[in-house]
Amino acid sequence: MMELKGLASVMQVFLLNQENKCKENGFMEEFFINSDGVRLHAKLDRPDGAEKGPLCILIHGFTGHMEEDHIITAKDAMLKANVSVLRVEMYGHGGSDGEFEKHTLYKWVTNALSVVEYAKNLDFVTDLYLCGHSQGGLLTMLVGGMCSDDFKAIIPMSPAWMIPEICRAGMVLGTSFDPKHIPEYSVSDEGGWRITGDYIRVAQTIHVEDEIDRFDKNVLIIHGDEDDVVPYSYATKAEELYKNAKLIPIHGADHCYENHLEELSEAITSFFVNKE
Repeated sequence: MMELKGLASVMQVFLLNQENKCKENGFMEEFFINSDGVRLHAKLDRPDGAEKGPLCILIHGFTGHMEEDHIITAKDAMLKANVSVLRVEMYGHGGSDGEFEKHTLYKWVTNALSVVEYAKNLDFVTDLYLCGHSQGGLLTMLVGGMCSDDFKAIIPMSPAWMIPEICRAGMVLGTSFDPKHIPEYSVSDEGGWRITGDYIRVAQTIHVEDEIDRFDKNVLIIHGDEDDVVPYSYATKAEELYKNAKLIPIHGADHCYENHLEELSEAITSFFVNKE
């Protein structure tokens, strides 16, 4: 029975690697990336006729996945600018290994570092970029600083970089707690999402400003000015702290740019077409 399970796992990976699709905008390959034994679900999209060229790693947010409308919009905008896109789902999300409630920012950072290493070894990549939404935007800011030599630019979208700050203040998922006596679990007021206390413990140790200070290349921040999840003020503060940042507000947009995806697309495509 164990041999059959092992064979089934091998066949799953084989079939995913065979699902290479030629679409109007190019070529797509689906596979897994190993991150210290954790399988990360990934899709690599390449522009039509592309050979060597730039690649952007694209990461979703908290509770998110790679097929959300705003992630697809970002991906398509990059392809339009002849940038290949590597979408990856982090620990406990989408088709990747792990339980959602057990994910932490440390696990996501480890995942992202594995993805960066994978991307650096692709023979067609000339320049590497990193883009993420919400918690993925926070991750972009962290890993951008950690690996500043590897990226030509980073694109945090609606970055939730207030997470460590609010966890230190005793707030997460809309619920309050004693920051010195962390609960075993926290459950969101909306959606019923549950995370363990380790998520909070990890977040409390992270200081995003340190990684902002490490990154002195171009940064494009995109944020809806009616975001009720991550206040727009955090975008303006990030723009002030980065050495070479540009903030593009999406007027009237919420956290996921609903009804404003065209503006999101234009901001991203213009960034690449105009050489940042």
